Amino acid sequence: MLEGKRIIVTGAARGMGAATLLAYVTAGAQVVGMDVNDELGWPIAEAAADSGPGSATYKHVDVADRASIESAFSAAAGQMGGLDVLAHPAAIQAASDAGDVSVEHWDQMFAVNVRGTMLTNQIAYRYIKAEGGGSIINFGSISGQRPEPGAAAYSAAKGAVHSWTRTAAGTWGKDGVRVNAILPAMATPMYQEAMSKMTEEQTTASYWMNHQSIALGNKYGDPLTDLGPVMVFFASDASRFITGQLIPVDGGQTSTR
Repeated sequence: MLEGKRIIVTGAARGMGAATLLAYVTAGAQVVGMDVNDELGWPIAEAAADSGPGSATYKHVDVADRASIESAFSAAAGQMGGLDVLAHPAAIQAASDAGDVSVEHWDQMFAVNVRGTMLTNQIAYRYIKAEGGGSIINFGSISGQRPEPGAAAYSAAKGAVHSWTRTAAGTWGKDGVRVNAILPAMATPMYQEAMSKMTEEQTTASYWMNHQSIALGNKYGDPLTDLGPVMVFFASDASRFITGQLIPVDGGQTSTR
């Protein structure tokens, strides 16, 4: 389905980024995975390349740093002979309360999650536009759609990603560049780590706030089987008339309306 597509995947060292990279290679694409965690990123790309039928390599990138992105994206586009798709799962998450969130924490959430989205999108856009169009797939969150008392800065950052996605889509549509955002509810290593640190009371509260509202099984999805095929669709030409959308992939946990 993705034969001939040239794709960059950020946050590819684990979780949803790693699952996306594997899904693309399985669908026949040329993929360059990127992350700040080279120790995990290289083996993920090598394993995907070994499984085929597409190809995968890896490059280091700091999505909060323009120079790092310019260098990594230039090398990736040069290696692949162009760029058709950017999948941008890279993000960080941490707890914070609205009443005492620090400036440092706020800036960190926005540097990676918002500035990182803006910069990767801007730089990818130049390459994709030169190819006559393609797809940018950002990652939003239900946290950007509802009150999040325990994640104030993260919630605000994801809300900004949603607004950016719609604005970029409206601006770049004339160039054939589609921009959408996936709002996932997936059981990732980051999610598992957060759950393991919760008290029994926090675990119960999390169930009623998050899992109970997931109509399909009251549990988070699997990144490989539940997210991967969706990512393939939005990278493919089958999604050529969809842009500016926030797409929940969450078993019915939320609605963007």
